[in-house]
Amino acid sequence: MSQVRDDRLDPGLLRLIGVTLLGGIMGILDSTMVTVAADTLADEFNTSLSSISWATTGYLLALTVTIPVTSWAVGRFGVRKLWLFGLVLFLVGSLASALAWNVGSLVAFRVVQGVGAGVVDPLVLVILARAAGPSRAGRVMGMMGVVLSLGPVLGPVLGGVVLESMGWRSMFYINLPIGIVAVLLALRVIPAGPPVARGSGPRLDIVGALLMAPGFAAILLALTEAGERARFAAPSVLIPLVLGVALLVGYVIHALRARRTEPLIDIRLFSSRSFAASVTVQGLVGLATFAVLFALPLYYQVLHGHGARAAGLLVAPLGLGSALAMPLAGRLSDRLGARNLVRGGAVVAALASVGLTRIGADSGEVWSVLAAFAVGLGLGGVGAPTMGSLYRTLPPEKVPQGSSVVYNLNQLGGALGVACVALILAAVGSGAAAGDGAGIGGFQGAYWFVFAVTLVILAASPLLPGRPEAPTAAQADASSADGSAMAHQ
Repeated sequence: MSQVRDDRLDPGLLRLIGVTLLGGIMGILDSTMVTVAADTLADEFNTSLSSISWATTGYLLALTVTIPVTSWAVGRFGVRKLWLFGLVLFLVGSLASALAWNVGSLVAFRVVQGVGAGVVDPLVLVILARAAGPSRAGRVMGMMGVVLSLGPVLGPVLGGVVLESMGWRSMFYINLPIGIVAVLLALRVIPAGPPVARGSGPRLDIVGALLMAPGFAAILLALTEAGERARFAAPSVLIPLVLGVALLVGYVIHALRARRTEPLIDIRLFSSRSFAASVTVQGLVGLATFAVLFALPLYYQVLHGHGARAAGLLVAPLGLGSALAMPLAGRLSDRLGARNLVRGGAVVAALASVGLTRIGADSGEVWSVLAAFAVGLGLGGVGAPTMGSLYRTLPPEKVPQGSSVVYNLNQLGGALGVACVALILAAVGSGAAAGDGAGIGGFQGAYWFVFAVTLVILAASPLLPGRPEAPTAAQADASSADGSAMAHQ
C-alpha cells in the first residue's frame, strides 16, 4: 500500500490556530509584563517591593494550582465551554486589577487572573494538538512556539512601554479589547465538540487535586523565594520546598493506587520512554531559557549601565531566534522526527552559551546580542520538535494530561533557572570587591550553567523518537478529516 504524508494546513485550521493563540498570548504576556511596574506600584500603594512581588507570585501560584484541574475539566465540560470560561475569568481579573485600590485587592485580583490563565494556557496545547493530528503536530507546535518564545521576552518590553506612556492601570486595561475579540472569535471558530451530558465524564480526583496542585505551587513558591533571596538555606525556601516534595510524593503513591477515580495525571505515562524524555527536555528548555532571560538584562544594566527598557530590547534577540527556529524545526520534525533535530539544536545552544562565557565587562553589546540570538535558535530547534514528538506519541485521550505536565514542568523549570542563576551571581559575582571586573565572573558562571543544561539536553536526545512512520493513505485521510472537522465545527 502506498504511503503518503499530508502536512498541509487548510484555512479552517489556520483560523483555529490564530484564534487560539490570540486567546493564549494574554496570559503568557501577563506572567512577565507586570514585573516592570514593581517600583511604580510600590509607590502607588505606599508599600514595600516584597509586598508588591506577591502580585506576580500570586498570579503564578494560581496558574500552577489550576492547570492540573483543567486536565480533568476538559473531559467533564468540553474544550469550548472551558476555553470561554477561562477567557472571561481572565478578563474579569484584568478589569478588577486595573481598578485595584490597594495592594491586597491587586494581589487578590491577580489571583483571579492566574486562575483564568491556568484554564486557558494548557487548553492552547489541547486544542491545537487535537486539530493538528499526529502527522502535523510538529508544524503546529512550532507555530505555537513562536508565541511561547516571544511572550516572556516581549512581556517586560511591552509592559515598560505601556507603563511609561499610559500608566500602570493600562497594563491591565489593554487585555480587555484583545480578550473581547478573542471571546467573539472563539464563539465562531472554537469547535463545540461532542455534547457532554450532565453528570457524565470522569469524577474529579479530589485527593489527587489536594496533593498535586498545592505540591506544584509550594515548589514554585520555594524556587521563587530562592531566586529573590539568592539562597536556598532560608526557612521561606526550605519549608515550602520540603512540603511540596512531600505532597508530590504523596500524589504519586495515591495515583498508582487509585482505583475508583482516574487520577489527574496518570503516572504510568512516564513509563513511556518517549513521553518521559519529551517532558524532561521541554522542562530543561524552560530552565535554560529563563536562566538566560534573567542573567542578560542584569548584565546590560549592571555592567553597561542601560535602563530596564533598553536592557529588555537587547534581550529580545533571544526570543527572536527561538521564534524563527521553531516553525522550521517543528515542520521538519514531522518528517525527520525529533531526535536529530534536538541534537543539532542543543549543539548550537551549547556553542552559543560558550560564546556568552567569553564576553567580558568591556565587550560590545553586539557580541552578546548575536550570542543570545544563537542561543534562541538552538533552544527553538529543541523545543518545537520535542513538543511535536510528545503529541505524536501520546494517546488522544491523554492529551489534556500531557499538556498539564508540560506546562507545570515548564513553570518549575523556569523558576529553577532563575533561582540557580541568582545563586551563581550571589556566590561568584559579588561585585568589584571580588576582583573579577565588576562581577563579570558571576555572569560567566551563569552562562556556564546554561551550557551544562544544554549538555543534559544533548545527552537526553537519544531517548526521543526518531523518524516517524509515514501514515498510509487511509490513515492520512482520517487524520486530515479529523483536523478539518475540528477546525470547521
